[in-house]
Formats: sequence, structure tokens, C-alpha cells
Amino acid sequence: MLLLTRWLLQGPVVGSWYRILDWLIPGNTKVVAVKKVILDQGGFAPCFLGCFLAVTGATNGLSVQDNWSKIQQDYMDALMTNYCIWPPVQIANFYFVPLQHRLAVVQCVAIVWNCYLSWKANRM
Repeated sequence: MLLLTRWLLQGPVVGSWYRILDWLIPGNTKVVAVKKVILDQGGFAPCFLGCFLAVTGATNGLSVQDNWSKIQQDYMDALMTNYCIWPPVQIANFYFVPLQHRLAVVQCVAIVWNCYLSWKANRM
């Protein structure tokens, strides 16, 4: 299920998000990279994480009420863990990596991140 979620949800959504970020904030200076990280981690990451947990719960067959309870239980801890991992990765990604390779960089880190999310989303 994790692979299905990655292929159907993460790749297209994250790739599109990076194109939008480059359109909103063009360039690759340090200031531009910081602005992109603020948008990415302040807006996109919290929403995407909530969607990921909701989709995972639904595909695991949880009822709407059980899924909502699980999201409430896991969301803040997962978001705080996200903030320990992703801002440094994204600063380097937005500053050093050309747009066409950013998704590949993120997917390399996402292997570990998705293992964590899978564990988090599937423990009861």
C-alpha cells in the first residue's frame, strides 16, 4: 500500500508543487531557498501530511471516525518529526538542485521518511 500511495499521491503532487514553487518564487539564491522552505514546510507539508494519513487510514479500512481519531493521535508527532528532517533537506534541495532533479532528491530521503510514516500510520 505504501508503494501505491507513493506512486499515485506523492510523485505527481510533489512534482507539481515544486513547479508551482518555482513559478511563485523564481531563482535559486539562499533567500529564495529559505522562502521556498517556509512555503513548503509552513503550508504544503502540514496539508500533505494530513492527506497522507487520511488516505492511509482509508485504504487500511478504518471507518471515518476511527480514521479521524488516528489522525488526531498521530498528526502532531509526525509533523514535528517532519520538521526535524525536511527543512535541511529542502534548503539544500532548493538551493543546489535544479528543478528537474528535485523530486529525485526528495524521493531518496522519502524512502526513510515513508518507512517512518508507514510505521506511524499502521500502528494501533
